[in-house]
Amino acid sequence: MTSDLSRAISSTAYQTYEKRLLKEVMAKPVPSHVAIIMDGNRRYAKDFGLLVSEGHDKGRQKLEDVLEWCMEIGVKMLTVYAFSTENVGRSSDEVDTLMRMFVENFRRLGDDARVHKHRIKVRVLGQRELLPKDLQEAIQYAEERTRGYDSYFFNLAVGYGGREEIVQGIKKLAEAVKDGELKVEDIDERTFSKFLYTKDMPDPDLILRTSGEERISNFLLWQLAYSELYFSDIYWPGFRKIDFLRAVRSYQMRMRRFGT
Repeated sequence: MTSDLSRAISSTAYQTYEKRLLKEVMAKPVPSHVAIIMDGNRRYAKDFGLLVSEGHDKGRQKLEDVLEWCMEIGVKMLTVYAFSTENVGRSSDEVDTLMRMFVENFRRLGDDARVHKHRIKVRVLGQRELLPKDLQEAIQYAEERTRGYDSYFFNLAVGYGGREEIVQGIKKLAEAVKDGELKVEDIDERTFSKFLYTKDMPDPDLILRTSGEERISNFLLWQLAYSELYFSDIYWPGFRKIDFLRAVRSYQMRMRRFGT
């Protein structure tokens, strides 16, 4: 009985705090573009006695929650680091499981009524030619079904590496110069940005990472030049709405200087 009462009191206190925090965040400008390094699925699974695949599934469910939270407060663009080029080096069983999950999830995104109701445009950033054929097809399915949407933007970095993106951009730029489409003296930051995966996207205002690690891990290296960074100790599957709101509130409390 005492245990039930304690849980009820704790739940009420949490809900009260969440509502107050939401009100505070909504009273100020929110970031237009939030990028997330979703870290901690495997450690979460280990701590709670779950299979690694179950940890990744919990992470998938959490991503759906975070997308809802973004729309609730008015964040228009969400970009997440889903699978890096370095992740290929994990065990074949884990990589195969992740690939199957991605296929299912992109098909699900393409058919999700919420995606169509809120007109969410789905887009993948990365070297998709490195991905299995069925995953490439699932990605194309989700992108094609949401191509015309422009209310919200959901970007997933899959088969992505920041350095690789820059190298690929340099190669494309060099080809443009070689073909006479671009003069060397005309190359500047804005020109180079047009050769990246994110060529028509704004840079992220806020980049947050879960699980306590405080590094960028090859994510959006060019684009984060003036992004605000936020690190949370919470594993990704355990990331709560108040953790998300605290990250946004932290962003709101900072004075962005853009190099000055």
